Amino acid sequence: MTDPTTRPGVGKPRTGDSPADQPAADPAETPTTDPTGTPGESPADPAGEAGESPAQRRERSIGRLGDRKRARLDELARATADPGGVSLYRDALRRLRRNPVAIVGAVIVGLFVLVAIFAPLIAPHDPVQRFDELTRDLTVDSIPGATAGHPFGSDPLGRDFLSRMIHGSRQTLFVGVLATLIGLTLGVLLGAIAGAFGGWIDVVLMRLTDVMLALPSLLLAITLVAMASRSSQWTVIFAVAIVSVPIFARLLRGSMLAQRESDHVLAARALGVKEHNIVLRHMLPNSLTAVIVQATLTFAVAILDAAALSFLGLGDPDINRAEWGLMLGVDGQRYFEVRPELAYYPALAIIVVALGFTLLGEAMREAIDPKNRR
Repeated sequence: MTDPTTRPGVGKPRTGDSPADQPAADPAETPTTDPTGTPGESPADPAGEAGESPAQRRERSIGRLGDRKRARLDELARATADPGGVSLYRDALRRLRRNPVAIVGAVIVGLFVLVAIFAPLIAPHDPVQRFDELTRDLTVDSIPGATAGHPFGSDPLGRDFLSRMIHGSRQTLFVGVLATLIGLTLGVLLGAIAGAFGGWIDVVLMRLTDVMLALPSLLLAITLVAMASRSSQWTVIFAVAIVSVPIFARLLRGSMLAQRESDHVLAARALGVKEHNIVLRHMLPNSLTAVIVQATLTFAVAILDAAALSFLGLGDPDINRAEWGLMLGVDGQRYFEVRPELAYYPALAIIVVALGFTLLGEAMREAIDPKNRR
């Protein structure tokens, strides 16, 4: 009986047979395997794989699999990416549109600004004109209320109170905007100098702002107005502006110090960019976002402080000027028992406008600064 191991073509070749004497395998019957080990597919590069060890073929297979995965991930990223990118301000605007608090604040601020701008067109009468039908019924213990043509009635001098309320919005907007702009300009100047140069300049300026911040804002404003020889509208504006200077200076100084150690500033310094160009073109523009948001909140405080100064009799002494704080102090306080609406209307207007700017400012801060997002 013949041993199967000695039969030609079966099992292990016999000793002494050369590889040329072995029968060639039929290509049609030999299964092909791609680099990933899948039978039935021809290799992508037979010439490149000839003579490779199993470990090299395994590495080649893993590399091709990784390339396919990376290509798929890149395709998904391109499909979901925003072609134009999303900037900080665009993202903040999108968040504000979806925030009901921001919408309410924007509506209040928008109505206030429109009424102030178009006050001469909206007001039914001249705010300083005295009407006979109103002055005829004026007595020490009686002030006419709502009548035909005068929905809010009369003030103590027989003038249309609704017209004075509408024109008072213009005066309030003027005082608030001008005081905020002056305080913003001075605060940005001091904060930029302290944050850019540091050293003893920073120490001196920040100790000065610390002294101002140690005093209550209204008390400091009263002190500044009292130092003037004669109170007027401009003394109120400058007093309210000076009170807001340390707030802007502190905020900008902190942002500038954070920008000094950022990568783009260090890179500009390494490239030899001059220091004033670094401050004006790299550090300052990237630090103003928080300051602009703070200006919206400061506007509400400026309105309240200006109204408080006028209420205390430290504002403009001209009784013909329609201003909510003056109306609240001169007319509302004196004739509160006779006609309390003279105090209710200006007080409600001041509260609503200050609330609108506060809501809008807080929503802007939350939308722009990721640390304040809920």
